[in-house]
Amino acid sequence: MPLSASTRQQIESVLNEHKVVLFMKGNKHFPQCGFSARVIKILKDTGATFHTVNVLSDPEIRDGIKEFSDWPTIPQLYVDQEFLGGCDIVTEMFEAGELQEKLGAPPPKPVAPPTVTITAAAATALRAAAEGDDVLHLGIDDQFAYELYFGPAEKGDLIATAGESGMVVHFDRSSAPRAEGIRIDYVVAEGKNAFRIDNPNEPARVKSMQVEELKSLLGSSEPFHLIDVRTTAERQGAMIDARARQLDETIASELMALPKDTKLVFHCHHGGRSRGAAERFVAEGFKNVFNVEGGIDAWSQRVDPSVPRY
Repeated sequence: MPLSASTRQQIESVLNEHKVVLFMKGNKHFPQCGFSARVIKILKDTGATFHTVNVLSDPEIRDGIKEFSDWPTIPQLYVDQEFLGGCDIVTEMFEAGELQEKLGAPPPKPVAPPTVTITAAAATALRAAAEGDDVLHLGIDDQFAYELYFGPAEKGDLIATAGESGMVVHFDRSSAPRAEGIRIDYVVAEGKNAFRIDNPNEPARVKSMQVEELKSLLGSSEPFHLIDVRTTAERQGAMIDARARQLDETIASELMALPKDTKLVFHCHHGGRSRGAAERFVAEGFKNVFNVEGGIDAWSQRVDPSVPRY
């Protein structure tokens, strides 16, 4: 679909009004794709003030921004009306300090190679897997997902030697601080050999809550917030409890201002969307975050059959 004059004017108006604009899926409090979440994290790390546009709420903007920038994917970052790129380019610019320069933010602080422990069993397994001149890399993203692999050395790698094992490990600038004090072992798990990574820097994880536990919690005096991630139409058809608040940008902002030990309980239809929302709050430092497994569908089947299933 060609870019209409009205959509072009709408995009240009946003770019004129704000120095830094991210066209993304979701918003800065509730990104709805991993790539958007990664760019949000980068922008927050720079300390810059930025505006977001949720392309999911307007199909014309979603298609129009791709034609406007001549770039096929979302998210897209603009600074002073200049299109910088998508997730991969923004990540590269951030790690090189170029993004901070564009934003007028302080340059990245020096990053030291982390202290790493690799057990004798892990070192033996890793050496057996090594091929040619490839080096060992350990990548850790902002959700603390790990990628342990052999590949060519990259420019800007931070290099650590793991204690008595003598194994050399390469890290990118983002992964290195997340790896301080990490320990890599090789163990038998569920009858299979596997690498085990213990990382003291990992944040709290989303905890599972069964619908029976939620029923008990609703009947108690314990303070907590129940957050419904479903759409307005879904809520009109079925509700667990009137106290459940629908997650939108306003509610997300209110929740973000609460103490980090506040008990937050998320639910949706089956538990998938709510887990994604809960993980974003954990990433912001909240330590008492629960996801209702099975969502309102499980509630209908196991707690209150009067709640309609759909």
